[in-house]
Order: sequence, then C-alpha cells, then structure tokens
Amino acid sequence: MSARLEPGDPAPAFTLPDADGKPVSLAEYAGRKVIVYFYPAALTPGCTKQACDFTDNLQLLADAGYEVVGVSPDKPEKLARFRERESLRVTLVSDESREVMKSYGAFGEKNSYGRTVTGVIRSTFVVDETGHVERALYNVRATGHVAKLIKDLGL
Repeated sequence: MSARLEPGDPAPAFTLPDADGKPVSLAEYAGRKVIVYFYPAALTPGCTKQACDFTDNLQLLADAGYEVVGVSPDKPEKLARFRERESLRVTLVSDESREVMKSYGAFGEKNSYGRTVTGVIRSTFVVDETGHVERALYNVRATGHVAKLIKDLGL
C-alpha cells in the first residue's frame, strides 16, 4: 500500500483523460484551489450520490474558489455515460492504471463488508493554490461527505 499524504505535502502531479478523452492535468489548476476526489466506480449508488452531491454544490464551491475533479479507474466512455445519465458538471477523469490513485494513497487494502480487499479507497484531497495538500481525507463516506467537507472548509 502506498504512503498516505499529509497536509503540506506536494500533491502528486497527474495528467489523465477526461470523459471526452481530453487530457486534464493538475498543473492546469495552478493558482487555484482544487478538490480531487477518488471513487471506486461510476454508475454505482454510492459513487452516484457523491458525484451528484459535488454537482449540486459546484456553484457554492466555485464561488469560494474551488474546482472539483473526480478520479476513478473507469474508462472515459463509462465516465461520459455517467456524466450524461446523472447530468454531472464535475470534471471526471480516468485512472485505469491506478497509478495516480496509488500516488495519493487512495488505492490499496481496505475493509469491505468485513473482508479485507484491495481497491480504491474513497478519498478526498483539497489542493491549495501552490499545489500542496491542504487536507487529506481517507475512507470518507459517499453519503454526507460533501456536506461535511463544505462545513469543514467554512463555506
């Protein structure tokens, strides 16, 4: 399992394809705050709830200076279906190799229904304007997480 990030650590750089196959790079967000969240699978109940919660609060987050990028191991085509079916407005990117997830400590052993499995660890990172981790949240819940994040950010 990869090491977990701590506040103050440089956020690992990445360039991944979005739902339309266009590259999205963390470097594009330099000078702005970005929330990068990792989720296991598009079109599943928990991940849909979380993505819809981010979409529903996108304007509030944008007004406070935050961009949002969701990362999953799904292929761009599946992300496009997810975006269309749920009318999502957050940027969704594909990490099929799971290398970016590993660099953030968001892939590894986790408990799932009482069993230890290897997979995506639902995690959220707030990256500041200088590209450093402001908050690193691991094993977050799909439901209620966005509301808690907004509260914790004082928005």
